[in-house]
Amino acid sequence: MKKGFSQTSTKTATINHPESSGQNMKFIGLDVSFFILSTLTALWNAGAQDSCAHRCGELLGSCSCQVTCQSLGRCCPDYKEFCIQISPYSGSLMGGKDFLINNTNLTDSSVIKCRFKQQIITNGYVDKDGKAHCISPLLYETGFIPLEVSADNDLTFPYSGTWLSVHHNKVSDEEKCTLVNETKWQYYGTPGTGGNLTLNWTQQTLAATHVNIEVWGYQETGDSYSENWKAEWKYLYTLAREIPNTGKYSFLPVPAKGNYSTWDFGMLRIIPINYSDGQSNIPSIWSPEHALAWHLEKDFRNDPNAWATAKCMEWDRKEELLPNFLEEIADCPCTLAQARADTGRFHTDYGCDIEKGSVCTYHPGAVHCVRAIQASPHYAAGQQCCYDSTGTQILTHDSTGGSTPDRGHDWGSPPFLKPPRIPGFSHWLYDVISFYYCCLWSDNCDFYMKRRPSSDCRTYRPPRAASAFGDPHFLTFDGLNFTFNGLGEYTLVESDLTSLTVQGRTQQALFPNGTGAQGTGLSAVAMQENNSDVIEVRYSEDLNLEVLLNQRVLSFSEQTWLDLKGLFLYSTPDQNITVMFSSGSGVEIRGSGGFLTLTVLLPEKLMNHTRGLFGVMNDNPEDDYTFKNKTTLSVHASPQQVFEFGASWAVENETSLFTYDTDFLLNSFFYGEKHNASFLPVFSPYEDPADPLVEEMVSHCGSDPFCRFDVLTTRSLQVGDSTRLSHQNHKQRVEHLEPVVSCGWLDHPTNGRKNDTNYLQGSTINFTCNEGYELTGSQERTCQVSGIWSGDTPQCNPVTAIKQVIVIGTVFGIVGLAVLARLGYLCIKQRVHKK
Repeated sequence: MKKGFSQTSTKTATINHPESSGQNMKFIGLDVSFFILSTLTALWNAGAQDSCAHRCGELLGSCSCQVTCQSLGRCCPDYKEFCIQISPYSGSLMGGKDFLINNTNLTDSSVIKCRFKQQIITNGYVDKDGKAHCISPLLYETGFIPLEVSADNDLTFPYSGTWLSVHHNKVSDEEKCTLVNETKWQYYGTPGTGGNLTLNWTQQTLAATHVNIEVWGYQETGDSYSENWKAEWKYLYTLAREIPNTGKYSFLPVPAKGNYSTWDFGMLRIIPINYSDGQSNIPSIWSPEHALAWHLEKDFRNDPNAWATAKCMEWDRKEELLPNFLEEIADCPCTLAQARADTGRFHTDYGCDIEKGSVCTYHPGAVHCVRAIQASPHYAAGQQCCYDSTGTQILTHDSTGGSTPDRGHDWGSPPFLKPPRIPGFSHWLYDVISFYYCCLWSDNCDFYMKRRPSSDCRTYRPPRAASAFGDPHFLTFDGLNFTFNGLGEYTLVESDLTSLTVQGRTQQALFPNGTGAQGTGLSAVAMQENNSDVIEVRYSEDLNLEVLLNQRVLSFSEQTWLDLKGLFLYSTPDQNITVMFSSGSGVEIRGSGGFLTLTVLLPEKLMNHTRGLFGVMNDNPEDDYTFKNKTTLSVHASPQQVFEFGASWAVENETSLFTYDTDFLLNSFFYGEKHNASFLPVFSPYEDPADPLVEEMVSHCGSDPFCRFDVLTTRSLQVGDSTRLSHQNHKQRVEHLEPVVSCGWLDHPTNGRKNDTNYLQGSTINFTCNEGYELTGSQERTCQVSGIWSGDTPQCNPVTAIKQVIVIGTVFGIVGLAVLARLGYLCIKQRVHKK
């Protein structure tokens, strides 16, 4: 066995546990469990048969149609037939993706239909190899979509699975066609931009020798923020017909005919020629969404600035009538360090990423931008925050590169389906095409910035961080640190305010020779908030990192960002997992040295609303050792007393969020003790000077107590190194999340200048006036710890005519006196000389 956890598996008869559909998983008591187990075994032996048709996810009388049945060997005989797997499992919400249905019982005679959300039906087919396929539909939402399949021309839909609908910008480049020189497409018709346009695509995506290319436009109709507000993708016209499917097409754009030329935002769609114009939900390749400058009316080409100015003014008038969404969006983090550390509430804006060279086309001067993960509660608006190379926030009051909030959140917002919650497209309609009108196609950016001003950071409150790592060491939200290496399943943190629960499972660590050590480490973490999906991150028995969604192992082979119920889930290429709940709480997990490293980030609103091993978050470490029965332990308690505190937070089967899908997990944690009282760890390992490992430990660990502890208990320098790195990362995270005082934006005086745009505590801004003006008020102002600027508002007042006369007169008077004095001096000198 690989170095890591001790797993002793005993083969016994087992049963599945209920799948979660976002609800807390409830588990039955042991006596009832054994009764049901005996009954199931008897039924199984008697040959009782149940079918998974229409019943995937259920536990039946004689067998199981739950996802855990395969690893436990309890599946109904037709489980794989009716509980289907598809490949690929994801595609753009625009639809048109051909996917394979992995079911060998569908034949040439099957008439395939696929039904999504029990509403949208698309046609399928059986290929020449006898494999069934279907086509994904146009959707106005992202996330996992229920899928049913019919083999009898939609009479019945007994087969079921899920389809993952993805934001159009998050699918692979191979899935979309490419607009060659995309800037040219979107500026076409403006001065200096013309000639042929070219698009490329992967020709093998469509099984056709010839294709048509269509133009589609997007609109939202009805009254804003009302029930009749509707989103619509609409077929406009066919740009090219029956062209060879070579993967490339070039054309010279002309203004579209009729009213089509007024559609200024949309996409191109490539389809086989055997389908009708505008036919929905057919095999297709979509372009990126873009400004349709290349097909706009002649008036645009004749005078782009005047045309765009009129559009900008029209947009400005419409904005005046819409609700003010700015009042409900959260403020930005004050610094780039805060923005990158607050991963529960902010995520990298792919259009300006410091990890990818800071190519910030729409935000000159910025090196990195982040977006608020959650849309605002009522208007579903989005927040964006951009920072310069010094880590200072850039504001639109100072620069066109400043961060701009969005009426429509770029990533959309549950429950999606209606404006302004449509992923990507509502944002384009209200925040992007208007930027073209006002800033890119005309010189009216001040109108745009007036409606989309940056939020500063005066009300931003950083989250609190708690971590667990190594053998396991806990650092609480209030800064207390301790080691609790019990063996079992424990509540790490729970909150009555948002019904957040994060649970951890520990398993016995192994020495390098494979024998059990007197220490443990985190092997799994499960979490849920309110009625969200349940996420579990764990080491499998072969020590691979797995992520489970409602008991099903997820694959990140196609998508690394998932929009789920009540949360977002993100996996980096090296499998650092981040879970972002709708409350703003965040959980980060990564594999490290055979153990899991966990960080929990909680927003300030959860102050005094947490309990568990991470304690009561209230800036007071004195009550962090609060038992489940609400009694407390002194912070000076012995390791043995702390061990009792930790044991009190063992979870119960009725509230466990974990998946028990192997014999080992069932026997060790479901049927076994939640806290293994017979396992006694090392509480204070002895540093023996004669131990040859001690010298190496000191070299690796220095003074880090957690690193030294883990090297001694596991006899592994690798584990110690991982612990030391995790500890350093936590300390750095806490440092980056230190509160920062902002005094807010300061304007320069009219007819004057200021020398800086840093508005944080300690910064000093100096003011000067233009020629012909004089300064009144404070020449410099400093941001104080109180969040208030020192001094008075500076003003630059014109120097009046009277003052000018006085000044001039004074100057002439001084000059005259100087001349007279000089003449007098010369006369006296001359007389003296004569004498």
